[in-house]
Amino acid sequence: MSSYRLPDFYLPYPPRLNPHVETARAHTRGWAADMGMLDDPDIWTEESLEAMDYGLMCAYTHPDCSAPELDLVTDWYVWVFFFDDHFLETFKRGRDLDGAQDYLDRLDAFMTDDPPEPTNPVERGLADLWPRTVPAMSEAWRRRFVRVTRDLLQESMWELFHIEREAVSNPIEYIEERRKVGGAPWSAALVEHAAGAELPARLAESRPIRVLTESFADAVHLRNDLFSYQREVQQEGELSNCVLVCERFFDCGTGRAVEITNDLLTSRLHQFEHTALTELPALFADEGVLPPEQAPVLSYVKGLQDWQAGGHAWHTASSRYTKSGDLPGPLGMNVSRAHLTGAGGLRNHTHRPFSEAAVRLPRPYMPFEVRDNPHLDTARAADVEWCAAMGFFDGVPGLPATAVWSESLLVGFDLALCASGINPDATAGELILATNWLAWGTYGDDYYPRVYGAARDLVGAKLGNRRLKEFMPLDLVPRLTPMTGLERGLADLWPRTAGPLPEESRRAFRTAVEEMIDSWVWELANQAQHRVPDPIDYLEMRRRTFGSQMTMSLARLTPGRVIPVEIHRTREFLGMTDAAQDYACLLNDLFSYRKEIQFEGELHNAVVVLGTFLDCAPDEAATVVDGLMTSRMRQFEHITTVDLPALLDRIEAGEGVRESVGGYVSDLRNWMAAILRWHQRSRRYFEEELRRGPAARWSQGPTGLGTATARILSLAPPAAHGSPVSTASSTASSVTAPALPPFDVAPSSVAPSALAAPAHPLPVGAP
Repeated sequence: MSSYRLPDFYLPYPPRLNPHVETARAHTRGWAADMGMLDDPDIWTEESLEAMDYGLMCAYTHPDCSAPELDLVTDWYVWVFFFDDHFLETFKRGRDLDGAQDYLDRLDAFMTDDPPEPTNPVERGLADLWPRTVPAMSEAWRRRFVRVTRDLLQESMWELFHIEREAVSNPIEYIEERRKVGGAPWSAALVEHAAGAELPARLAESRPIRVLTESFADAVHLRNDLFSYQREVQQEGELSNCVLVCERFFDCGTGRAVEITNDLLTSRLHQFEHTALTELPALFADEGVLPPEQAPVLSYVKGLQDWQAGGHAWHTASSRYTKSGDLPGPLGMNVSRAHLTGAGGLRNHTHRPFSEAAVRLPRPYMPFEVRDNPHLDTARAADVEWCAAMGFFDGVPGLPATAVWSESLLVGFDLALCASGINPDATAGELILATNWLAWGTYGDDYYPRVYGAARDLVGAKLGNRRLKEFMPLDLVPRLTPMTGLERGLADLWPRTAGPLPEESRRAFRTAVEEMIDSWVWELANQAQHRVPDPIDYLEMRRRTFGSQMTMSLARLTPGRVIPVEIHRTREFLGMTDAAQDYACLLNDLFSYRKEIQFEGELHNAVVVLGTFLDCAPDEAATVVDGLMTSRMRQFEHITTVDLPALLDRIEAGEGVRESVGGYVSDLRNWMAAILRWHQRSRRYFEEELRRGPAARWSQGPTGLGTATARILSLAPPAAHGSPVSTASSTASSVTAPALPPFDVAPSSVAPSALAAPAHPLPVGAP
């Protein structure tokens, strides 16, 4: 441990110091004493508080706020760090799980207008801070702040569970849970308060704002892990540190684990910059955000940048952390060629499309068996008939080579085989509906890159999405006439699926479908920029491009299934569903690697993403993907056999709830097993099918610099049609050769067998 050395940090922003630093130091000393935080010398003393210097931290991270605001923010950070150390001494060291949960549950009561009488310094601090903070903000901000504060507190149990089991998380689980327990999303909410930059409520949940917040949070946590590795792992016995996670997962030494962690930190900072510079302007344009609303968003971005720079400066000064490593350059910044060309930088723009691609497929770990539905052949025949009726095999009149699919391709895909394994007990009608959803989602996943991707027509894709959303009316009253096969398919499927559902369930299902089709535009944007995604952004968006969110939404809405919404929000339930989704998404990436990379010129594939990040060969990257799959499946098994039953016992769930949860778990098992079997048998990935390829590709009119306006006109409706989205957004104005085969993410947008009639559980997804 004595040889541990900090890495070469990417520091693109200069730290600045608030002139009110001494005022904050003096104020917070008195406040901490008043709250009783210095009463137990085993936790804190006045000397240890002085050495940690939270006044300096907040002066660095909030350089522009007033003296009273800096006092308030500093008190919050003293409170949260005291909570962390108090929880360690009181519950972690003794592994008191029951006492810890009771203690955390009681803290919720202090985030209300009528808190109980506090009994310890943590409760006294929260009772004092809450009324000093929330009156200045809106109700929407207050709800968000309650959520992130509760996450910060409650997810301390996740760390305690891992210490109890002596278990180290897999990398995906770690990043997601660290984001909650580490507190940086909570810090981002305080940035809104300190900077007077409350985010407009209508934008706060948008992808660009979410990614800015999450990439900021991940960078803060990864930086902290690098500085605190010695203290946490060696002195405190912590298992929640990314350096340790990398040591275990990659089976490497500490030095290499530090490099990987620092590369991930650098990549997340590049993701933050990329989002601010490319996605925020598009969000402002798409949503009609005027300057008065843009100003707080841009102030928020600046506040997060200040926090990054100041947080690093404080880590180098505080007695709490390791000091070994090189000093920053001029102005406290450090930007080198390696930072700009490495992980997340220019390296992510160097992928060579259509290059020879082949990897040795591992044998995926799969502990569950597949059963087939007796109506499989009926569903096969019905799906071919339905796809033909929807127009999936049609091209431009007189140019059949422009068709996205052909009947022979669909037969080779055998999507009914996937639906059969997902829901082996469905009726014939339910299985046909599930197969139709698989066909629609897979067709859409092929359609977007074929019709919009080759022309880099993001405008057309967004207009296409706008039209598709009109075919999912909550009142089931049609508003548009479908003009394309994709629109006809959704117009047919929506009433068949949403009709039996109550309005709230319809809304949840529609949101999931909207997230999926919006994620296809995200892929097109990366393709246009020739940018391999950051690994964390990729894995989280992959669940949407694959249709996983939609299929899990459907499973929740199964008629007769009684699972309280509070259970769906628990760490155990979310961890289980995310692990299942990631297993299926990564599985698809392994099987589709050659199809996507060599034949389609794609870059959205985990083998490419991880190979780019780790700067390694495809076979090595495929081994990492397989390792992630296995670790996620092991996590799924542990949650479903240990954590989930313990949760149900703790909340004293009734028999009906237990049966419903058991049915959901069974659906997930069927879903994963069926997807694996389908990939092994479907002709979608066979070389002879890939080499056929279409003879021509779609093009939305002229392409190249300065031609976007011409394509906008091709998408506009005739005046007589009224709405600007009332005509087909995919009408081809030209056809060019040679062809590019369709893009793949497997039956991504698939709906599980539960897409069935209301009498049967809605399916749980498909590849």
